[in-house]
Amino acid sequence: MFEKKVLDYKGLEVRVSDYANEGILDILNHAVQGSEGGLRFSLQNIIPRIAAYKDQIRFVSLYKKNEITGTVGSCFRVSGQGNLCYPTSYLRYLAFQSTYQSDSGFRKRIKTLIKPEQDDNFKQKTLEIFSKPHLLGLNDVFEGDRHIMYAFVESMNERSKNLVHQAGYEYIRSFLTVAFSRFSPKSDRRVVKLKDEEKSKMESLLKEYYFNYSFFSTDYSFYGDKYYVLKEGEEIVAGVCAIPSFYKVYDMPDIWGWVIMKVLPKIPYFRRLFRPGEFRYLVFDAIYCKKGHEKLLGKLFESACAAEGFNTGLTWLDDHSHLYDQLRTRVKMGALNRMLNAKPGLVYSRFINLSEEEKENFYNAPAYISGFDFS
Repeated sequence: MFEKKVLDYKGLEVRVSDYANEGILDILNHAVQGSEGGLRFSLQNIIPRIAAYKDQIRFVSLYKKNEITGTVGSCFRVSGQGNLCYPTSYLRYLAFQSTYQSDSGFRKRIKTLIKPEQDDNFKQKTLEIFSKPHLLGLNDVFEGDRHIMYAFVESMNERSKNLVHQAGYEYIRSFLTVAFSRFSPKSDRRVVKLKDEEKSKMESLLKEYYFNYSFFSTDYSFYGDKYYVLKEGEEIVAGVCAIPSFYKVYDMPDIWGWVIMKVLPKIPYFRRLFRPGEFRYLVFDAIYCKKGHEKLLGKLFESACAAEGFNTGLTWLDDHSHLYDQLRTRVKMGALNRMLNAKPGLVYSRFINLSEEEKENFYNAPAYISGFDFS
């Protein structure tokens, strides 16, 4: 394990570490994600998820007088295939101390951290770190290499959008949250857990299915050994990784948000789908379906819910992808998806040492939105 100082400026420090120390965990465990007026929630699975990244995660943290005030994680993987294959770093876990959580509190109190005369110089030096992955102490990542750093940003989160813009990130794609729900999920006899000896075959199917997607990786496709497949005979025709997850939800936007937050938890059947204090759901990741069998995804999802003891599943899909179109038009996703009025998420990328022609591929290809990274 290491922690190193990469920036020291008039009492402020930026440090990079390959582990989450006590201060980082304290901030993350108390952080409220999202923006005012949008979805606001806190993650409940932080420690096991960080552990799953192993030595491929780095934390970039801001300190004032040796006290941590904010942090962001950078998760490394080689993603994509063909002309979309590059070393990449996905940014997540952006969080500040509780006194900086609200937009107004952030603007007001950041001035106490960085005086006006310090502001431009320090901010620019800090943001430059997120275009210089070689500073993060990763094996085989060197200055001058081609690399892509990317982040998923809620469309209503103006603070985060401004931040990534200032860091030189470009908007390239958009995606939507898709919900699946059943009041009383039932198993289908054709759905079974993937066997260990079938994983290499399943990995090949996934790589073929997502060949034209940017940012796809199988690194976490079988996380927790909870990959379920639907078979016809001995052939796998559909598959999904079902990751048990938990949110504590504080607020949801619009009238349907009010209904989901205030009304559903009081209705006997609907409270099975959603409880703000502990929203239990499965993350559906690494979804696979043989062409022409898309209607079977509903049976697959329902069986995974029944097996794991959940009523709800969530996934995130590029809104111009074939899979999104199929789920929207051919699969009965359930009551929660009909009520969900989720705002688009935005994919922002910083292309490092790529040509304009190489960058153009990422504007045209659907982005793979890793459910594991959202769990």
